[in-house]
Amino acid sequence: QVQLVESGGSLVQPGGSLRLSCATSGFTLDYYHIAWFRQAPGKEREGVSCVSRGNGFVYSSDSVKGRFTISRHIANSTVILHMNNLKPEDAAVYYCAADPGEVRVVCGLTATRYPYWGQGTQVTVSS
Repeated sequence: QVQLVESGGSLVQPGGSLRLSCATSGFTLDYYHIAWFRQAPGKEREGVSCVSRGNGFVYSSDSVKGRFTISRHIANSTVILHMNNLKPEDAAVYYCAADPGEVRVVCGLTATRYPYWGQGTQVTVSS
């Protein structure tokens, strides 16, 4: 079955960096769109970055563009989210999600598109 396991969350100071990892199993990674979402207490789940099935087209939200980078590593079935210049408002539980999608449709950041989710990893940004 489809499984997604996030890791790498931690406490980091403002301006610092983190590398989140999403280990996938039960499916062929490049046949699925993969996205990172985050949810802070009292806020709605927010799409952060995604990588499309097939050609690997990537897309990030305006709030993280230029600071976060998503990358797909097919050989080890892992998707990485590199986060730089972290801000207090980046603090949240970060989730990765998978969507089999359609070949000619690129990934998106709408949570309802993704039927498979990991359990999340906590990122805290504080001095």
